[in-house]
Amino acid sequence: MKSFTYERAASMQQAVNACVSHEGARFIAGGTNLLDLMKLEIETPQHLIDVNGLALDKITATNEGGLRIGAMVRNTDLAAAPQVRRDYAVLSRALLAGASGQLRNKATTAGNLLQRTRCAYFYDTNQPCNKRRPGTGCSAMGGASRQQAVIGVSDACIASHPSDMAVAMRALGAKVETLNSDGHVRTIEIDHLYSAPGSTPHIENVLGPGELITAVTLPKPVGGEHIYYKVRDRASYAFALVSVAAIVLPDGTGQLALGGVSYKPWRSEAADAFLPDGAKAVATHLLAGTNPTTQNAFKIKLAERTIGLALSSSSSSQRPRTAAVD
Repeated sequence: MKSFTYERAASMQQAVNACVSHEGARFIAGGTNLLDLMKLEIETPQHLIDVNGLALDKITATNEGGLRIGAMVRNTDLAAAPQVRRDYAVLSRALLAGASGQLRNKATTAGNLLQRTRCAYFYDTNQPCNKRRPGTGCSAMGGASRQQAVIGVSDACIASHPSDMAVAMRALGAKVETLNSDGHVRTIEIDHLYSAPGSTPHIENVLGPGELITAVTLPKPVGGEHIYYKVRDRASYAFALVSVAAIVLPDGTGQLALGGVSYKPWRSEAADAFLPDGAKAVATHLLAGTNPTTQNAFKIKLAERTIGLALSSSSSSQRPRTAAVD
């Protein structure tokens, strides 16, 4: 790990100002992803700004009847919050499927959204990776690509986004609130937070220099049954091959998002309209334009079957909400 300087921010504005004024600065909260990357020298920030002391760890109701989740709310606390379990159960289920209890105790809402890919070539500094070192190539293209994305990919990168929480938030229609060094507050649809890889896969989101996520807001709950299925190679401590976050209403309509298939949580509101027609119709519209490798083409059929599993179990609260495959 390379040496760095450190400070604790006393206010949100101080934090963003410090990030702008120090070259190579990064915010740090739980550090569950950043510290690993620093140890491998994949990330080498020269200055860390600790934002744990800011008043961003509360869950409150919004005037619109939704929920405002502070950026520093820990994953454990978010999953256990009574209002989340009652009104946004898909989010609670996704969080519990996402990591060990120890990691959930440290990981934060903002950090979970911004975690970096778990592509093995991104973590192997001996291998070319455009996301880690722009212009060097994508080793996954001709290498092991079972875990990688099948839609929204480019010739420069096929890495998938690892978050479970983000998939549930995309299904719920979450929005991200931020603050920049000019004191400007903006709201970003979660679908617009992530940047497509294109020719610049190292640019992973639309946040500007020093822009700090302060909260995530959820709209008024829609009711229905909330389901999260995560299909993975082993039953614990594994990232999704495919995951499905679904909210199914009594009339068969609803909203659905996929994980493990793209550089971001994947949803199409137009595809949601086909939920009453079944999994094949939804998958056909949701996954139009896929570009898989020979090793991960199975994800297309797996996604359809996992959507079908979610829809078929929506009337039975006794069935499991996570799954594993050999």
